[in-house]
Parts: sequence; C-alpha cells; structure tokens
Amino acid sequence: MATVDSDPTSVSDDAPSARRSRPRWGLLLTLLVFLGVILLLRAFVGQIFVIPSASMEPTLNPGDRVLVAKLGYSPAKMQRGDIVVFDGTGSFIPYSTPGVVERITNMFGIDHSHRYFVKRIIGLPGDHIQCCTAQGQLSINGNVTDETAYIGTKMAASDETFNVIVPPGSLWMMGDNRRYSADSRAHMGDPGGGFVPQSRVVGRVIAVIWPPHALHTIRPGVPR
Repeated sequence: MATVDSDPTSVSDDAPSARRSRPRWGLLLTLLVFLGVILLLRAFVGQIFVIPSASMEPTLNPGDRVLVAKLGYSPAKMQRGDIVVFDGTGSFIPYSTPGVVERITNMFGIDHSHRYFVKRIIGLPGDHIQCCTAQGQLSINGNVTDETAYIGTKMAASDETFNVIVPPGSLWMMGDNRRYSADSRAHMGDPGGGFVPQSRVVGRVIAVIWPPHALHTIRPGVPR
C-alpha cells in the first residue's frame, strides 16, 4: 500500500511542472517553424521593399510597398523595361562587410545599410546605349526608344549625354524620374562604370501592395 500511495504523490508533484513546460516548448517550436517559413519565403520566393525616394516617379512613389519576386528570376529572364531591386554594393556604393545587426535586420527585409536600389533595366548585356537624339530620346542598338509610357512627354531621357556598351553579365539601370535619379549615369566614374552585375539583382517588382489606393501589378518588360 505504501508503494501505491507514493506513486500518486510523485505524479501529482511532477504534473504541474510538466503542464507548464509543454506549452512553453510548444510556443517556442511554433515560433521557430514560423521564422523558418518566413526566411525560406524571403530567400527564395519573394520579399517586400519600401520605396524610399522619388527616383521612380511616376511609376513608384515614396512610401510604396512593393512585392519583389525572386523565384525563377534568372539573368535569362531579365528584359528591358523590368523594374528590379538590386544590391548596389560594388557598383552604386563601396564594398562593405555587414555587421551582425545588419545581417539580422536584412533577414526581415529591413535595410539599414541603404544598399538596395530599385531601378528599371534599360540595357542588357551587349547593348549599345546612346543619349540623346535630337529629340532627347535614348538610342539602343541604333533604334530610338519610346519611353513616354513611363517618363512622360515633358521629360528628356537624360540631362547628361552618354555612350556605353553594357559588358557581359551586367545591366544598365535608370530611374523613371530621370532628373532626380542617381542611377547608372551617376556612377560612370566609379569602379564598375555604373554597370550593375546581374548576379546582384534580388528580383523583379511585380506589384505595389501598399497603400491600398495604389494597388496594381507590374508586368515584366512592359511599362505601366
């Protein structure tokens, strides 16, 4: 009988502790799984970025939240006219080693280093781009490019003249707001000549998801 009496006492003493620990471990496991899913989606599927400036107006406005698709967006899929987010390290900004805090915040799409840029692909590898014609337009591979759909009719393709050939594996990037965009033109004198390696492209902007009144999708290679 003594043995029988001792067993219930032992069980009753341990049960509250067990009940307290299981929910804690369950919550921790749920949080870890949730975090893992978020990181996987961010790494391979898509990511949300905030537009910080007016350089892509009127297509994208400051404060817009855009969804950037990563899955399957390889150099072979890149087209002229695509709006992309890219890491400007080595082309638009100097090389730097991110710190621990930066690495952690970047995992959640928070860019404290200001190394991510959003621009439109104007030149693909091998393209010969000249600016400007007598009418103030770009010429790509000898063909005049009509950009009125996204820069309008009142703005010239560029206030600066340039004549470049895009190297293999690189891109020539420009913002839609040509007078207020520090894009490839502004970095021609920097290492890399203003060209952005295709390997630095994070993904293509496929939609504006915030604010609600600005919701719309952005088709590949086709200006809005």
